[in-house]
Amino acid sequence: MLPYGRQAVDDRDVQAVVEALRSDWLTTGPKVSEFEAAFAKTVGARHAVAVSSGTAALHAAAVAAGIGPADEVITTPMTFAATANCVRYQGGTVLFADVRKDTLNLDPAKTEALVTPKTRAMITVDYTGQPSDMDEFNAIASRHRLTVIEDASHALGATYRGRRVGTLADLTTFSLHPVKHITTGEGGMVTTDNPELAARLRRFRTHGITTEFREREREGSWFYEMTELGFNYRLTDIQSALGLSQMDKLPGWIARRRKIAAQYTAAFSGMPEIEPPIVLHDREPAWHLYVIQLNLDRLRAGRAEIFKALRAENIGVNVHYIPVPWHPYYRTLGYKKGEWPVAESAYERMISLPIFPSMTDGDIEDVIAAVKKVVGHFRT
Repeated sequence: MLPYGRQAVDDRDVQAVVEALRSDWLTTGPKVSEFEAAFAKTVGARHAVAVSSGTAALHAAAVAAGIGPADEVITTPMTFAATANCVRYQGGTVLFADVRKDTLNLDPAKTEALVTPKTRAMITVDYTGQPSDMDEFNAIASRHRLTVIEDASHALGATYRGRRVGTLADLTTFSLHPVKHITTGEGGMVTTDNPELAARLRRFRTHGITTEFREREREGSWFYEMTELGFNYRLTDIQSALGLSQMDKLPGWIARRRKIAAQYTAAFSGMPEIEPPIVLHDREPAWHLYVIQLNLDRLRAGRAEIFKALRAENIGVNVHYIPVPWHPYYRTLGYKKGEWPVAESAYERMISLPIFPSMTDGDIEDVIAAVKKVVGHFRT
């Protein structure tokens, strides 16, 4: 079975982790700072703060943005649940705005229509790795004095109007899960150009304490203070060593993802039963996912049957995502189906195809052949 995504770990990565294991520091040591500096340089941000997962990155960003029980935050239904959950962790209310039909990214106009005096922030998601309409969201934020959080878990290495993702919002979050562009096993990162936000992120990941153990060791001090309620969201030196090693390979991996996406698009563009992803001219996606949409009126089967048939061909397709407000937890909060027609219609028709850098040319051909075979079989 060819999975939809997987990590690539080579001997240099293994050696980097072994060296960390043999060092004096297994956690909160020098490798964390080195990794943060390398990450910040790669995306062009002034500050990068490493945390234990992409979810922790979102939670930390929500805290740094000051989101609390009296606040509303607007986000997209077309994402993994963590994007909305970080608002709920803080007791805030989530408002879901519909997405654009072409990119499936959060629609700026529909977002602004939901802004109220209670709105504190917007969380936009770079769906599949294509950057959101960041200039438009920043303009909305300026008009209404809101914080912009960009969930770029899909978009490390992407660019928007010539600018790198990681510098486009007040706070940008990344995931370092194994299926993402680089991995630390589990891990996350938050980037910002604001030193005050960076300082709050660092406190929050360490129980709300103002200094970290390594700083106190270096200064020969035992004293520390907890100034706010925080979590233990720290990334280890072991994981950071892996992340540092992986960073060197990121440009080549992004180039490979773009090549795979281009081959898929060329293969499927002439098939009326399939809508390949649409890429806007002013942005370069990082292609975490390659999502096709089925034109079901041209097929004798629904998405579920086609999904099953592709799996029978050993193609590990997936679906990204079930709309967040459809999940049982959110439905208990009063969200109802039918309020986000663009996202909901897309969900019913979408399938994620395998895309990861270590795919061979033969793997790509196998995916294309399987899609054409299955679609051809169910063609009306």
